[in-house]
Amino acid sequence: MNQDLSPPTIKQRLTPEYFFLIAIALGILLRCLNLGSREFWYDEVLSLLLSSGQKIAYYTPGDTPVTLADFHRLLSLPAEASFFAPVRTIVNLLRGLAGGEPHPPLFYLTQHLWLRLFGNGEAAQRSIGMLLSGGAIVSAYGLGKNLLGHRGGLLLAALFATNPFYLFHSLNLRMYGPVVLWTTLSAWALLEIIKTVGDWSKVPGNQSNDKASSLEPSPHPPYPPLKGGEEKHDQGQIIWTVVLILAVAAGCMTLYLFAFWLIALAAVVLFLDRRRWWQHGLRMGAGVVLAIPWGLWGTRQQLRNADFGRFNAPDGVMAAMLKHLQDVANTLGIQLLWGDWITSLPGVAATVAGAGAIGLLIVASIRVWRQGEKRLLTLALLLGIFPLLLALTIDIASGKYTVGFGWGRSAIYILPGCLLLICVCLHKTPHPWGQVAAAVLLLLYLGISVGDFSFRQRQIFHQIAATVAAAPNTPTLIALNSKAWGHIMRLAYYIPPEMPVKLLAAEAKNLPSSLAKVLTESSQETVPTYQRVMWLDSFNPLWSAPTTPEEKSEIEAVLSSRFQLQNRQHLLGTMNLDEFTVSVYQ
Repeated sequence: MNQDLSPPTIKQRLTPEYFFLIAIALGILLRCLNLGSREFWYDEVLSLLLSSGQKIAYYTPGDTPVTLADFHRLLSLPAEASFFAPVRTIVNLLRGLAGGEPHPPLFYLTQHLWLRLFGNGEAAQRSIGMLLSGGAIVSAYGLGKNLLGHRGGLLLAALFATNPFYLFHSLNLRMYGPVVLWTTLSAWALLEIIKTVGDWSKVPGNQSNDKASSLEPSPHPPYPPLKGGEEKHDQGQIIWTVVLILAVAAGCMTLYLFAFWLIALAAVVLFLDRRRWWQHGLRMGAGVVLAIPWGLWGTRQQLRNADFGRFNAPDGVMAAMLKHLQDVANTLGIQLLWGDWITSLPGVAATVAGAGAIGLLIVASIRVWRQGEKRLLTLALLLGIFPLLLALTIDIASGKYTVGFGWGRSAIYILPGCLLLICVCLHKTPHPWGQVAAAVLLLLYLGISVGDFSFRQRQIFHQIAATVAAAPNTPTLIALNSKAWGHIMRLAYYIPPEMPVKLLAAEAKNLPSSLAKVLTESSQETVPTYQRVMWLDSFNPLWSAPTTPEEKSEIEAVLSSRFQLQNRQHLLGTMNLDEFTVSVYQ
């Protein structure tokens, strides 16, 4: 009998699995390369302030200049001389959260630990987010393999690794990135438990009559029947139960809106294993119970300080409905395509991308339904679209619009399900279109992500600090038309504390008079207190109105009467929070 023993050709080796593995590796590499490639943005420096446990020591500057170095110290751990001082720091951290921060404490406690271990550098603080995103990619593989086999798991992991929205948030010093891990891990654990205790043949993707797809040629179930007796059965059930409880608890302690994901998991239980609903309910309930201590103390205080008015929908039924529909489209367009690029694009770009994504998902879902994969498609819809519709329903009923808040990040809990839905649609699309579409989407994701971190200016406060450092020993007054703590703390972080710099922060309407008073007092000294003034005019002061042309003229008149203008430059970052005009007077 003649057998072909020649080695496989390159074409035979370049299977979709290798392409997906390359995409995963590139996604991880991008995270490693960009740990410290951009400076902290507004919310990130607030996360650092809260994680240090010194938020309660922060104060809003008044009408007199303050030493900028005093604020710099708040972004590091406080001096801890006694044995119990670290405990006191953590207590102060929790007090700072309960006093006004609208998020649970797990993210900040984790960052606090990282701050103790590695310091407050950009790369050091973001490294834990990168590690957690690696866990999410592994969990995505497990979830995908559970439902679609090995190749389907690799495809879902590749989508997680390269998705621009998640790539940005996995390096963002905020709580949104870790939520993706807890959602994906909890879904994976729940399906593994259903496989262990229930009828595995009823789990989508594991029926003996499943049709072969373009991305997984083998029609066999990805998991064979369990072997090894009841001991192995019980051991697997216990392990996955612990994983589910911990993932649910971590999600509840990271983002309050994780509750929508819990409801989606409950819907999955009713869909796949209705007879054991109470057992699965107890498992997920145990995770919720672990979060109750914070709920009884911290959440109640946060609710008293919450600013729900910023989520109000516009007046009028039609205007409100249009806003809700736009929020849904924008969220899908940002999460599934643009990522952080949206901060530099017109809002209509997210709406158009979202509308296109909705249309493609509808068409692809219909095709999958017609192929007989109804249970698998239903599960993907429950994990992807159902929590989005649930949040939308709550928004409509309450007259709020939380779905689209923060460029889609407040609804990041829907991202794993949406990527799973895309993965199912690609996986079940007939050959060769499924493979081609998957390759195009992954290349598109990689291109958007590379462009985001390579071609966008994210060094605004580095430039301000460089301007100060040009004359490091010159007594300098920075006049800022904003009292927003994010602006102030970013100045304090990037301007070296050893430089003689003071800050006058005032609303634009009060800045001319406050500046005139300070400079008059300085000129009466034998040696003037300030030999240089840097006027930072923020395009978005946040807590007050921007500077009007009349106010700009008044400030220029005050400065020109005592100093000469040396330099003026306009700085523009990736969002209007990073837009400043810097005027240097000597």
